Amino acid sequence: MRDYPRFSIDPLPQPPGAGQRLRAYLRLIRFDRPIGILLLMWPALWGLWVAGDGFPPWRVMLIFVLGVALMRSAGCAINDFADRDIDGKVERTGKRPLVTGDIHAWEALAVFAVLSLLAFLLVLRLNIETIRLSFAAVILAAVYPFMKRYTHLPQLVLGMAFGMAVPMAFTALQQQVPLVGWVLFAATVVWALIYDTEYAMVDRADDLKIGVKSTAILFGRHDRLIIGLLQGLMLGLLLWAGMLAGRGWAYIAGLGAAGLFFLRQQTLIRQREPRDCFAAFTSNNCVGMSVYFGLLIDYLLQRAGS
Repeated sequence: MRDYPRFSIDPLPQPPGAGQRLRAYLRLIRFDRPIGILLLMWPALWGLWVAGDGFPPWRVMLIFVLGVALMRSAGCAINDFADRDIDGKVERTGKRPLVTGDIHAWEALAVFAVLSLLAFLLVLRLNIETIRLSFAAVILAAVYPFMKRYTHLPQLVLGMAFGMAVPMAFTALQQQVPLVGWVLFAATVVWALIYDTEYAMVDRADDLKIGVKSTAILFGRHDRLIIGLLQGLMLGLLLWAGMLAGRGWAYIAGLGAAGLFFLRQQTLIRQREPRDCFAAFTSNNCVGMSVYFGLLIDYLLQRAGS
């Protein structure tokens, strides 16, 4: 009996299921990496506590916490859209959903638009001064991801975007931004230069190959020194803000704890190993937490003594 060749028919590729799509969207907004939300949240809480004299209204605080989470997630979406052609060339970002094709570019833009709109709807529950500042915050968040193509200081734009939560906290509670609010804003901008430079040190080798700009490349072999100077400047600005706000020893202790974490970061980045630089970056959550709890305890002690 004649033996005929056998043919196999490969099944057609199945469209991704709802669960897979949801996981791709969650990866797009870094749901599994809340460090970005925390780094944005701490300055917002600093501003709220100082502007509210230690006891901001719960309604306003809830609006800011939700707004921070939404805007950070929106920022991740627009960042991946901007970097969709270069993320595949960087080891750390090669598995992002726009690189793997799990999400299309227009979907990332849609996520950015929807999350920004939701954040804006929250801001509409605040006063007109805060609403006006929110436009600047959204513009800075949208522009930041594209800056690495044109300047070595994209971290400065990031700091301004993250820092807008501080003056917005003051306008929400005081209808103005006093000097202490602008000093806290400046400290937040400097802080972003610190932690995002440490973050950029992780990708420096890849960024040099593909032509992406960053402060890590700009600072070069002086990176540790400049980061150290920025750390000192940030602590000085926070000390000044505390003096303007009439804070006491507990707040100073919080700054001291933050300083110890900065010293630890200097140890971590000494050899400029990517893993250690990333650990230095993530330890900034402890810096922000130390400053906040210093403020919180200081205000609680003030109330207990009054």
